[in-house]
Amino acid sequence: MPYTETETTNFKRKVEHYKEVLDNTQRYREVWKTSLRKTVIERLTELATAGGLECTIEERADIENLEAIVLTLGHSESGLGEPVGSDLRRDLIKHNGSLVYQQLFNGKILVLINFPFIEKYGQPQPPKTIAIYRPEELKDAYILRHLETFMTDVTAWEDYDDDLPEPNQRIGFKMNFEQEVK
Repeated sequence: MPYTETETTNFKRKVEHYKEVLDNTQRYREVWKTSLRKTVIERLTELATAGGLECTIEERADIENLEAIVLTLGHSESGLGEPVGSDLRRDLIKHNGSLVYQQLFNGKILVLINFPFIEKYGQPQPPKTIAIYRPEELKDAYILRHLETFMTDVTAWEDYDDDLPEPNQRIGFKMNFEQEVK
């Protein structure tokens, strides 16, 4: 029994949508190569200079169409050290954090923050995803906002203390026990 035109209409729409998505991937990759990559680097450089932020902006292109732009605060001595032998001390290195614009497999741009961490001192936090953008959605104002978010998060990491309650502890059973009885 052959299918009728009415029965296959929905399937045809899905195939058309699939082809459109594949075309978008090619278009997004082309925009990244021809203009967006350069624009992101220029904006990050301009904003870092304007803010007096000491950083390095790197292009990473290990795999074609999975390129990334990384604004990194570099590495430094953490001030912590481990004894090595009787008279020696090995400084633990601190990775100061980075803001990443990573091209995804489908040509969209993932923006994420890699938090600072000190080697051999706990586990690094997983990266924080800010957003995923189609190339035409990534505007200059967003790049500024990403840098502001990055600086806020890195500063909070550096200034860590336990004065603030955990964000996921604000509601729930624990609150009932912390309230003063009058």
